[in-house]
Amino acid sequence: MIAIIDYGMGNLRSVQKAFQRVGCQAEIVRDPAAVDAAPAVVLPGVGAFGDAMENLQRTGMIEAIYRAVDAGKPFLGICLGQQLLFESSEEFGITRGLGIFPGAVKRFPEGELKVPHMGWNQVAIARPSPLLEGVPDGSAFYFVHSYYVEPADPELVITHTEYGLPFASVVGRRNVFGIQFHPEKSSTLGLRILENFGKMVRT
Repeated sequence: MIAIIDYGMGNLRSVQKAFQRVGCQAEIVRDPAAVDAAPAVVLPGVGAFGDAMENLQRTGMIEAIYRAVDAGKPFLGICLGQQLLFESSEEFGITRGLGIFPGAVKRFPEGELKVPHMGWNQVAIARPSPLLEGVPDGSAFYFVHSYYVEPADPELVITHTEYGLPFASVVGRRNVFGIQFHPEKSSTLGLRILENFGKMVRT
């Protein structure tokens, strides 16, 4: 079973339904003990970085996330969930993140681009990953975000996307992955990514 963390932010039901469409059992959980019991974990999210960190702290989920990562469980952050994996965000001042990956969350440049970055955009594969099995280089996915991750370690970058500047759209190391776009809204190839994540749980 894949635990989808409910901390009061994000389109949880659509993520759950997308996993179910590819044959993966996924449950929305609100209790850290349920995260501890699950063999894999998804951290979704839409909204403000600071509010998300406060909600995770209040619900006791931060410690559960660290335990899941340390235990080697497959872990996937989606959109804001990806950003929370990093050390800090400059949204509304500097806010500390989970610090699982080194690096920071930056805002797209004001006045130079239409912000938020919204709609379909291509991803360029920087290195192979089991998360992208069967996904061709240059495939398009659906994005909605005003901030992007800037990893301190370039080896974290699995794909990058161009939107005025190149940014990391998929990151990962060992059992932990982050995706800036919304696979649950990205048609067949988005579902393929979720299916690939599900295969990590079963193997």
